[in-house]
Amino acid sequence: MIKFDSKECSDLDSLAAKEWLVTNGLGGYASGTVAGMNTRRYHGLLAASMDAPLGRLVLLSQLEETLVVDGVRFPLSTNLYSQGVVHPSGYLNLVGFRLDPDPVFSYSNGEWEIMRTISMVQGQNTTIIEYALGKKGSGKHFSLEIRPFIAFRGYHATTHENQAINRAVEQGVDVLTLQPYPGLPKLHIAHDPAEVQVDGYWYRRFEYDRELERGLDHEEDLFSPLLLTANLDSEGCFSLIASTELQPISRLAQYKQVDLRRGWKSPVPAGEKSVRSDLISLLERAAGQFTITRTPFTSTIAGYHWFGDWGRDTMISLPGLMLATGEHELAREILLHYVQYVDRGMLPNRFPDAGEQPEYNTVDATLWFFEAIRQYIFYENCSTWRSQATILLKEHLYVPLKEIIRFHRKGTRYGIHADEQGFLWAGDPGTQLTWMDAKDGDVAFTPRHGRPVEIQALWYNALRTIASFAILLGDQSAAEEYDALADRLQENFLGVFWNEQRGCLFDVVRSNERDASLRPNQIFPVSLHYPLLTGQPAARVVQRVEEELLTPYGLRTLSRDDPQYRGSYQGDGWSRDSAYHQGTVWPWLAGPFFFAKLAVSESSAATMNEIERWLDGFTPHLRDAGLGQVSEIFDGDHPFFPRGCIAQAWSVAEILRLANHVTARSS
Repeated sequence: MIKFDSKECSDLDSLAAKEWLVTNGLGGYASGTVAGMNTRRYHGLLAASMDAPLGRLVLLSQLEETLVVDGVRFPLSTNLYSQGVVHPSGYLNLVGFRLDPDPVFSYSNGEWEIMRTISMVQGQNTTIIEYALGKKGSGKHFSLEIRPFIAFRGYHATTHENQAINRAVEQGVDVLTLQPYPGLPKLHIAHDPAEVQVDGYWYRRFEYDRELERGLDHEEDLFSPLLLTANLDSEGCFSLIASTELQPISRLAQYKQVDLRRGWKSPVPAGEKSVRSDLISLLERAAGQFTITRTPFTSTIAGYHWFGDWGRDTMISLPGLMLATGEHELAREILLHYVQYVDRGMLPNRFPDAGEQPEYNTVDATLWFFEAIRQYIFYENCSTWRSQATILLKEHLYVPLKEIIRFHRKGTRYGIHADEQGFLWAGDPGTQLTWMDAKDGDVAFTPRHGRPVEIQALWYNALRTIASFAILLGDQSAAEEYDALADRLQENFLGVFWNEQRGCLFDVVRSNERDASLRPNQIFPVSLHYPLLTGQPAARVVQRVEEELLTPYGLRTLSRDDPQYRGSYQGDGWSRDSAYHQGTVWPWLAGPFFFAKLAVSESSAATMNEIERWLDGFTPHLRDAGLGQVSEIFDGDHPFFPRGCIAQAWSVAEILRLANHVTARSS
């Protein structure tokens, strides 16, 4: 459990930097800060996914809540307005917060206490907000006033005061229905018995600090259509259900009888607790938040709040999110989903928000597909598992994988092809096909066309992997063919990629040009299951990467000695994109790095101890930024401030995979 006491709840700046997230398995979510105020345009109590997992709309932005005790008003909510004006100041009454697993806020003035819990229903665009009085002074009269603020806009946008809004509120039996704009869904607010006052006011110039920092539109006007007043004297509790579906408040009891929290596992017994067991428990919960339904398939969200389901991220994340958490059937569904979209030997990198055709603009997503399948097929060493996995491979995956290899050999989109030496080429100066894909218009900030080093490692790993599949299925001639291709690449690799001057690998090699930028991509020839680089050269690569790129939160994307190094990820879109892979730290790279270090280590026990210490140092991050989650990136310079998405799938997946490996080896 993540929790903060009254002392920790007294610092508004700290509370505003800590963000909670609840998801619904469709791509929708509820999210905000421990302070109670929204600091992003993406925050809201109901961000509905109308075309799962996309089409996200922030419908219910915020609730302004006031507890009235014998006529004395105590604000519970907090909002930030233009020029730094904080009103109301409900955070002053906040005495505790915990993620258990849903966010629970505790407010008190010493004589009374009230708790607010926020949860979502899996498979629905439905948020539940519950209030419960704890301690209350004898003979006092308690009521709760709640004023909803609605946005009704795409989650990348902001709303501003307008005359087009429909102010009407349809009142049913303990349910209110709003549809402020035609063409947008209705919002139904079911509630316990309360007095409803329909008025309708615009609240102007809410300010979102995080968007201001990012150089984006950071002010918004929100409309409040009504005020709810509930008497708490008898029951001491009050509940709301905000949903795109019309449902009575009585359904709340039904929802509370079932487990609504995918991914939440039983806590580790107190006697067995350690820093790493806490880390694993939190990351297992976090892993479940990325699983979504793209009817009729299962997929994964790359990150919250603004990413969709991406091929590269899904394949890198699958072993950590699914296999490490025992969700084998979900892993199977995802593999079967993506294999249907293989086209011209390529896996889609992105399913667009507006439902257009998938985008095939990556060279590595398809190669990570092989590794995800390999880990799935060989994950459990038992006859029953191997038999079922072999059937899946034979009936659904093997033929498409062979087609992928065929297209990569002869050539497919974006100049992707294998040459006579076995190397895989990809792209041109105007394309960004690797994971370092930041681009603005025609400007590629990290141009990596030609022969990127990690693509050679992934291509080699894919060839060895499909050769192993061929042997498993009795296709001996194919196995020999694929192994011969891999042998050719391995024979030529070191002579082309070794940078003797720096004692490591070049990042990209073109026809007459070698990019000597010291980047983390060179770790993959050592870290993958079938290593392209072994022995002393591999050990030198790991040492060089450790010396120049390793931080407490992952690997930097560029050495600090490089003139292109950017140690801080801040500013407008151009500033951030141009720094995205020029020094920022990526947590997901910690997995490949430490697996590579284990591969070359002369003392696995010493390396395991080192990994344990690194994980122990990383664990406090889960109490910062996205609570219980792992951020997308960090600044390359101390103090390594977390940036980007507050919850990134491959960040969680690789840290979890590493932590599970350490725990398994230790036991």
